[in-house]
Amino acid sequence: MSAYPIVLDGRAIRALVVGGGEVAARKVFALLDAGAEVHVVAPRITGELDAAGDHKSLRLTRGLYDPQQLGDATLVFAATDDPATNARVADDARLAGKLVNVADAPTNGDFVTPAVHRSGDIVISVVAGGVPKAAARIRDLIAQSIDDRYGRAVSALSGLRRDLLDRGDRAAWRSASSELLGAAFYEDVESGRLSSKVDRWR
Repeated sequence: MSAYPIVLDGRAIRALVVGGGEVAARKVFALLDAGAEVHVVAPRITGELDAAGDHKSLRLTRGLYDPQQLGDATLVFAATDDPATNARVADDARLAGKLVNVADAPTNGDFVTPAVHRSGDIVISVVAGGVPKAAARIRDLIAQSIDDRYGRAVSALSGLRRDLLDRGDRAAWRSASSELLGAAFYEDVESGRLSSKVDRWR
């Protein structure tokens, strides 16, 4: 696969997920966590997904998939346990100009969902040649190093950047970022010193 990585603002996503089992549920909850609006279509909607039916950004339709349900979806997920249905969803999505993810045959889709690690505002995504378990193992290795200390550090830096740019002081942000993100960055984060250094720039 020739991959082109991007990060989408979840609030801009309207997703159609066809399928109501565990695979569909994993995709749905990841989308909801990102702030997306999600429409799930399946004859049977089970487990946690069924229990989440009152989520304000989730709509559940119990019934067979119909191409008209593609509607204004930004992303489409074919996540049933029937390869023929998944292939049909993929074909319909492409005809409608939608990007589609096919759970049981990633190479038949337009995009894959990576293994993700989040720490505050940090989002690390890993894909590994269509081998999800390998991606998950690599993600877990990275997560051992990029913990909550880094999440707090990036949040502090983001706040400082916003404050300085809102004041129109780009030169101050250039100087601050040069100092704070220099060779001592890792040590400052892991020792907890970065926070006090950020405060001196406010």
